[in-house]
Amino acid sequence: MTHHDPNDSAPTTHFGDREVAVSEKAQLVRGVFDTVAGRYDLMNDLMSWGVHRLWKAALIDCLKPRQRMQLLDVAGGTGDIAQRYLDAGGGDVTVCDINVAMVSVGRDRSLDRGMTGGIKWAVGDAEALPFPDATMDAYTIAFGLRNVTDIDRALREARRVLKPGGHFLCLEFSRVVLPLLSDFYDRYSYSVLPVLGDKIAGDADSYRYLVESIRKFPDQNALRDKLAAAGLNRITVRNLSGGIAAIHAAWRI
Repeated sequence: MTHHDPNDSAPTTHFGDREVAVSEKAQLVRGVFDTVAGRYDLMNDLMSWGVHRLWKAALIDCLKPRQRMQLLDVAGGTGDIAQRYLDAGGGDVTVCDINVAMVSVGRDRSLDRGMTGGIKWAVGDAEALPFPDATMDAYTIAFGLRNVTDIDRALREARRVLKPGGHFLCLEFSRVVLPLLSDFYDRYSYSVLPVLGDKIAGDADSYRYLVESIRKFPDQNALRDKLAAAGLNRITVRNLSGGIAAIHAAWRI
């Protein structure tokens, strides 16, 4: 969501708990992921106690990969979702990420695994995807939507590139629905995660931003409304781990 101060000509948005100019956010987010790219997957394991692997498995189960499917995985720079998709029998996949460092990490890991076919890599913005209209059977975005500057524009772009009958899936941190878990999760997030970021990745500030960005992201119902406003249909929401994360699924009709 963007804000406009009548005393200031530049519209603003949030970068974690900070208000920044809309024009600055993409560069600030890029800086975060430049810093953490090499240890991003390790930090995901530590931050979630490995549970993010179960969440991603649930995403692939919802996707139901098939051999002739054309998948676009947005903000998927490390190639984690793409690898899971291919392992599950999916067809071609294009990984698109705005961050060159993340794409480089993903491409290198793919080559290290001996994967030379079935996966393409692209540097591109979720808000202005470098792909033609109605060319993808499925679109996934895992833990990336909260980092875009204009979520509504990114969702419209997702619909644009999907074929009629195309499947949209977003895996993202959401709002905890269990009160006791919510209190624990808040304390853990704000006290432990920045310390882990400092010890493992040498960057507490980037992980403080990631925690803050989760709190700024629309909750389950608000994101459902945004999907509908973008023209997506048959929207479902599946809470994972008590709402720590959620899968929003929808279709382009």
